[in-house]
This record gives sequence, C-alpha cells and structure tokens, in this order.
Amino acid sequence: MHFALIDAVLEQGPDRVRAIKQVTLAEEYLQDHFPTFQVLPGVFMLEALVQAARTLLDAQGKPRWVLGSVKAMRYGSFVRPGEALEVDVQLEKTLPDGSCQFKGTGTVRRQGGGEPETAVSGRFTLRPLRIPPQTPSQG
Repeated sequence: MHFALIDAVLEQGPDRVRAIKQVTLAEEYLQDHFPTFQVLPGVFMLEALVQAARTLLDAQGKPRWVLGSVKAMRYGSFVRPGEALEVDVQLEKTLPDGSCQFKGTGTVRRQGGGEPETAVSGRFTLRPLRIPPQTPSQG
C-alpha cells in the first residue's frame, strides 16, 4: 500500500526539506482516532517526517528507502482537523553502511495563525531497501 502524507513541498535544498500535511475530517483514520477527540496519530507524524526525507533522497537519485531506526522522538501538541503539520527535515550524515541519518521537526499550523507549536521532533535513520536475491524454487 502506498499513501502520501505530504500534501506539498514548500522548500527543498540538497540537505533540507520543508513540507506540509493538511489534516481534514475526510481522512479515514480520524473515524477511529479518536471518535470524540480526532487527532493526527503520532505514527503518521513520524511517517510525514520519513516521507519528507525520502523526497530529499529521491532528488539525489536514491529511491526505495525504509525506516531503519528512530531515536529521541518526542511528541508535543496535537494536530486536529483544520490544522496543518509543517515538517522540517535535515539530512545530518550518511553512515558507513549507506544509511542516512536525519533530524526532523513537525510544527502545528493553526487557522488564524498564532505561535506555531511543536507536534513532533527527533532523529531517525533511513536505510536502502534491500531485497534478497530470488532463488529458483526447488520442486
């Protein structure tokens, strides 16, 4: 299953990307999370950071990355329908095994402005998708 949590890339350079995710009541997962207090799930906030990081790697001609690890991920403010999650992701370094380490932050953008509040922040690593070689089936 492929789904996009990033609605638009706002700014992109070689090592940094800013993107936005608009949260609307039309999103199916909000029916269950939570019916009386609908919010963007934390795992989707992390996925938005990951998808933003993938846009950097795709631009470098490096497709097919998966989440390798997450460190010091912190969650703050809720993101509710009618609000947006703006993510800012920076490539920190490429590791010896070819994985890439990122630092990401997601802030809540509310209607009518106001001070942005941090919804998610932390570090994570993406690694290239490794598909094992196919062996002929032995019949």
